[in-house]
Amino acid sequence: MTPDSAAAPRRSGRSGRPRPGGPAPTAAAPPTTARRVALDVLDRIESGGAYANLVLPGELERSPLDERDRRFVTDLVYGTTRMRRACDALVDRFLARPPAGRARSALRLGAYQLAFAGVPAHAAVDETVAVSPRPARGLVNAVLRRVASAPGQMAWPDDATRLSVPDWVLDRLVADLGRDRALAALAAMNEPAAVVERPDGYVQDRASQQVAGAVGARPGERVLDLCAAPGGKATVLAAAGARVVAADVRPRRAGLVQANARRLGLAAGVAVIVADGTRPPLRAGTFDRVLVDAPCSGLGTLRRRADLRWRVEPSSVDQLAALQRRLLAAAADLVRPGGTLTYSVCTLTAAESLDVDGWLADHRPDLVPTPAAPADPPDAGWEAWGRGAVLLPQTSGTDGMCLFRYTRAEG
Repeated sequence: MTPDSAAAPRRSGRSGRPRPGGPAPTAAAPPTTARRVALDVLDRIESGGAYANLVLPGELERSPLDERDRRFVTDLVYGTTRMRRACDALVDRFLARPPAGRARSALRLGAYQLAFAGVPAHAAVDETVAVSPRPARGLVNAVLRRVASAPGQMAWPDDATRLSVPDWVLDRLVADLGRDRALAALAAMNEPAAVVERPDGYVQDRASQQVAGAVGARPGERVLDLCAAPGGKATVLAAAGARVVAADVRPRRAGLVQANARRLGLAAGVAVIVADGTRPPLRAGTFDRVLVDAPCSGLGTLRRRADLRWRVEPSSVDQLAALQRRLLAAAADLVRPGGTLTYSVCTLTAAESLDVDGWLADHRPDLVPTPAAPADPPDAGWEAWGRGAVLLPQTSGTDGMCLFRYTRAEG
């Protein structure tokens, strides 16, 4: 790859001056390369607060890159974002004063390639320097060469830095899962997520598919998906022959459910409504099955949601647990006697799973726990988790998920 260059002005003789009446000098546009696109996206995430999963597709669509380079950009953006803290530690040991802005993003991009992506050192260094801000190229070159010359010699200050998560995330998962399982879960979630496509073409993580299957919807049953967007689970329920009511509090997200149901040919089986799940405008006791796949901290999805670890706050866990309790209280009233309620969260915190279930045990004794672990496939790797089940990311290469199932007592 060649560095950025500016077109030289047309010259005459030895004067070095533009010819009279000649065209004004123009700067040549820098070549579009995978690393330039990746750095542009990383810069928007860091400086503008953009979300990786929202800004990256648009940048790729506008670029002339081929499919191979687009995959490379995706890995660079998601990988660098996931491993941001570790990348900073790799370069900061060679810096008296770390730079900010695009230069900082360039150093992270180079460090990710060298330490985690397996890119040859000469390519990782030279081509990252070429897309770095001109005033910072010397610094980026010197630092990345130092990183490249010391492979495997990083003395990580702690596990949170090595695993590239905020201290509180590690501390919370260690407290809730135990140290070994927490470290293994975080290490697994630093690997790229596999793309899993259902037979109907919808892309959905296997853990989410298993939760939808655990609802046990049957043909003709009336089933409510209380927090349905973007519609992955609702369409599984409809494909089983159930008559599904899919609710979401935000109109745009409810529209996603409708669009996905239509695309999969399931629109006739999915009635989409915009509703607050804590106060649903639905008649009590009229659903055979209710699913509450609740909003949560998402700490089981860090492999797919690269920047989530840097956005979620410690206070969010308790705030979301309170919301989950309100959603379950409303959902329980909608289940007919003898019907079932399924509760799931794609996180691994006790506050959003075991503690919520404990609250439900105290406040709704009419909800009798039933076996929670999905039976299909039988070797999915779900483990007992209080009265429910948990699926750890390291077990089957899926999202981390907690699941509880209840039957509403009759009489």
